[in-house]
Amino acid sequence: MPRLTRRRAWAIALVATFTMAISYVDRQTLSVLAPTVTAKLNIGEEAYGWLAAAFSLAYLIGAPVAGRAIDKVGARRGLLFAVLVWSVIAASHALVPGFFALFALRIALGFAEAPSFPGAAQTIHRVLPPADRARGFGVLFTGSSIGAMIAAPLSTVLEARFGFRGAFVGVAMLGGLVWIPLWLFVTSGADARAVLDRTEQETKEPAPPISEVLLHPAVLRGIVLVLASAPVMAFLLLWGAKFLVAQHHLVQKDVGRYLWMPPLLYDLGSVAFGDLAARRKGSDSPRALLFTAMLLTCSIGALGLPKTPWGTTLLCGVAMAGGGGLFAILTADMLARVPPNAVSLAGGLTAAAQSLAYIVANPLIGRSVQRTHTFAWATMSLAAWLVPGCVLWLLWKAPPIVRSSSDSS
Repeated sequence: MPRLTRRRAWAIALVATFTMAISYVDRQTLSVLAPTVTAKLNIGEEAYGWLAAAFSLAYLIGAPVAGRAIDKVGARRGLLFAVLVWSVIAASHALVPGFFALFALRIALGFAEAPSFPGAAQTIHRVLPPADRARGFGVLFTGSSIGAMIAAPLSTVLEARFGFRGAFVGVAMLGGLVWIPLWLFVTSGADARAVLDRTEQETKEPAPPISEVLLHPAVLRGIVLVLASAPVMAFLLLWGAKFLVAQHHLVQKDVGRYLWMPPLLYDLGSVAFGDLAARRKGSDSPRALLFTAMLLTCSIGALGLPKTPWGTTLLCGVAMAGGGGLFAILTADMLARVPPNAVSLAGGLTAAAQSLAYIVANPLIGRSVQRTHTFAWATMSLAAWLVPGCVLWLLWKAPPIVRSSSDSS
């Protein structure tokens, strides 16, 4: 099999990261505009919690299926098709008359975006050599936060000029029109196609069944940590605008001034922890790094203490930096320990676990806020929920690292 140059491999890895950014811009637009959309469409807090969960419900079902499909057809074609479809669905949010139509479109968007993480994860795993993969996954997780960072100012600017319906259309079309030519350009060579389009028949290694991958110790260990940490990320990504409006009495147009910072710190956390994990020698899991990331993420429990919007935003960013570190470490560590022909499926299963956590957490957060008229109970509960899962991951003996033939070729 041909090998890509390091420069070419990283170019493809960066555009795969951009895939994640585009997906998060499209999915985050609703959360950024939530104060306006819920007011205009007469949607309450608990109902908004179900809207936040709807995307995740579809992603829960779609991610493992998409992971298996990406393992079969390759990321080059799979990601291109997915971006085309989800851009149309994201733009269709502009047509919603009320809650039920919006709920249905969130379901559709979740299914359409399901290939994004499995496809990007497979791309990183295939194009980068083993020594660069932890860094690659650290960079990959910046894609989601870059998307969230872009979504806040972009959505609010478009909403101020064209209304929330025009904002949905503008955000969706801009993302697809930028990403698609880039992806076609970096993956057009025969060497890139040979690496990205490999199927199980070409590798002569039949893909293991979903049940076998799900019960793999490395995947179970990763899922435990995802279930522990994802609710924190759900709050920071999906409730940040509402929290700032409620806590500091901001108006919609001011939210974009603050919400760019937490995703930026998420980027710094995922890259820094990914790089530190890549520098380590040996095959043991980076437990000290993960413990440090856990402590940073637990700062969400103190989110009610700052007295200014910038203080709140900075503390959100600290928790996001820890969350970025957790996801970068657990993903790189897990995918190093599963069979190479199950990488996308394993990534899809952890993405499904993240969705399950979002499905459960978001309505509970909404119910807590609606009944107590405060976010304090929700944020402290999220911090408390995080710790046991992290401790279990730290104590769990990791299975051995798996090497593929292409790693040594």
